[in-house]
Amino acid sequence: MIDENLARLHAHRNNIKRYRRLLQTSLTTLERNFIERRIAEEEAALDRLAVDTFAIVPTLPDMPVPKAA
Repeated sequence: MIDENLARLHAHRNNIKRYRRLLQTSLTTLERNFIERRIAEEEAALDRLAVDTFAIVPTLPDMPVPKAA
């Protein structure tokens, strides 16, 4: 599962890079708006996936609390 999520993270990063390169070209306003929207969508998906993939919740075993003497 982690390998799949890492592959998805990589794909989202690549898409964002590709869209940013496209913004450096000559585009119509409609095309530019579409690409900017796609970048925002890809970044949101990347952020959600990163949180889901790397959310580590440390747990400690239940241990008896020492009593004060």
